[in-house]
Amino acid sequence: MKNPAKFSLLICCAVLAAELFVPPPGISEEVTFPDGTATSAESCGKCHQAIYREYAFGFGSDTAAVPTTLPGRSDQKLVMPSSVSATATAHAIAGVDPYPIHARDAEESGRACNVCHFPQPFDLPHLGVSELLKPYGRDAKLQAGGLTCVSCHLTPDNKIRGPHGVKAPHATVEEPAVRTAAMCAYCHSLGKRVVGKQTQTFLEWREDFMAPGLGSQHCQDCHMPRTMRKTAEEYDVPARPVARHLWTGGRSHQRLASALSLSITQEGAGSSRLGFHVINIGAGHSVPTGSNRRAIYLRVEVQNRKGRAVQHKEWMFAPWYGNRPDDRKYLEEDKKRPDAVAAMQADAQGPHEEIVRAGEERVLPWEPALKPGEYIVKARLIYDLNRYNSRAFKEDQTEINSTQLTVKVKKSS
Repeated sequence: MKNPAKFSLLICCAVLAAELFVPPPGISEEVTFPDGTATSAESCGKCHQAIYREYAFGFGSDTAAVPTTLPGRSDQKLVMPSSVSATATAHAIAGVDPYPIHARDAEESGRACNVCHFPQPFDLPHLGVSELLKPYGRDAKLQAGGLTCVSCHLTPDNKIRGPHGVKAPHATVEEPAVRTAAMCAYCHSLGKRVVGKQTQTFLEWREDFMAPGLGSQHCQDCHMPRTMRKTAEEYDVPARPVARHLWTGGRSHQRLASALSLSITQEGAGSSRLGFHVINIGAGHSVPTGSNRRAIYLRVEVQNRKGRAVQHKEWMFAPWYGNRPDDRKYLEEDKKRPDAVAAMQADAQGPHEEIVRAGEERVLPWEPALKPGEYIVKARLIYDLNRYNSRAFKEDQTEINSTQLTVKVKKSS
């Protein structure tokens, strides 16, 4: 040993640090998890107070639950009950079943979503895994609480994984991969990559964003921004960069507004040929991503000099329900499927635009019939939490971008 004195000093410091790590009153030195991933998030919140507030109440986020409806039942809104925070994270409310009607009742004959919402402890996959299988669901008797802290942090050998090696009242293991997209992979991509399909977010990130070099960010860099603080407020532990447990996504205007840019071009002087450029410059995956219910509408209105609308056009971008484009020609075939309701509502809307992949510029041409004159072309991008609602229902829609262009048309088209 080159410097025994230095080594002895390090040992003393380590021992002193361990002795200073005293749990607050009422906390046992030996915290175990006999209920596994059914352990409540509230129990973790006794020590990890700020993280729990973010998870359960959306502290520090711009998320807000908005009402939506189910197909054929637009008179009954799905709203959060008074006992649940309207700004809670999507993870916190994933296992809550407060609604008068639940999507699974309308589409899945009441079958429980006991896989991603109620997983057993799992090991993290390798980032290059070829096919992502569903995690194992836990027993039906242990489905209270839905997604909790331990759903992600508990390992199969009953330890708590985290990005740092720490001494704590429970068994811990340092797992650097929790900082990476591997932490999100199992529940946010299923099966093999099918471009355009729903529930492909991790694979979209890996193959469209990371692989070609569009960026180096992992899911957490956008959806769990870091701040300096203690992980357990009442313990004598140092402040360090800690990810905020918010997972801002489809209910966050900040996330939505930064995802897509929008531009309009006139294709030739005096022409009524227009081009609408939708560019995915802010998301590390396709937009919209995840559930096939999500949609982006591009709504265009052409106004004359008096401000009267003379032409309209709309495109819809949405994930496919299955491995092929949604199409009405499959409706009869859908009736024979076990998931007939879900498949038919997708195909009933007919063909639509594919989701916009990471880094993609989608150009949509349109040549409206216009007389010679001056016009204002107004375009808006609108995010819809549930495209299967009645078209008259707007409460779960958010305008995320808009632009306009003044054009002069010289020839009738």
